[in-house]
Amino acid sequence: MATVLSVSGSPSAFSRTGRLLRHLDQRLAAQGHEVIPLDVRTIPAEALLGADFRHPAIVEATDMFARADGVVVGTPVYKASYSGVLKALLDLLPQYALTGKTVLPLATGGSTAHVLAIDYALRPVLNSMGAAHIVQGWFTLDKDITAHEDGSVAVAPGAAEALTQVVDQFSAALGRTPYLAAAS
Repeated sequence: MATVLSVSGSPSAFSRTGRLLRHLDQRLAAQGHEVIPLDVRTIPAEALLGADFRHPAIVEATDMFARADGVVVGTPVYKASYSGVLKALLDLLPQYALTGKTVLPLATGGSTAHVLAIDYALRPVLNSMGAAHIVQGWFTLDKDITAHEDGSVAVAPGAAEALTQVVDQFSAALGRTPYLAAAS
């Protein structure tokens, strides 16, 4: 199956966004994909904020994107946009780092007022980076994600069903990507 890079753009070690992504990673792994987690917050701030393209952590992250067949990008929404730490990383990647890749954008936030952040803030950036296919993304309300002390997460039934659908669509799209690439 495919190699999936699962990128958490949350600056918090205890974020619901990160925990939700790790929860979804398990579903992708159960479907036979190799899933590689990347928490952007673990990249040294001096590398991200100093735009140090040669920093080993930036080089490693760039290599991870290059090796992936698909990328899941998850972010909390702040001020109607994706997180600054995610932006800092995306700015340091090569312009077409997503060329040929299938991408699943996900976001979390406290209010449905931010639901369009995926389509109006995140999707255009992913598209400009050359993504071959950006599948339908999903916005999950913070109140629908319960983080447990052991690091696990519970998702409210309606949100869980919707997330299962978008993850399964992403997984199916990964299976078709090599065929589409070969046909072009």
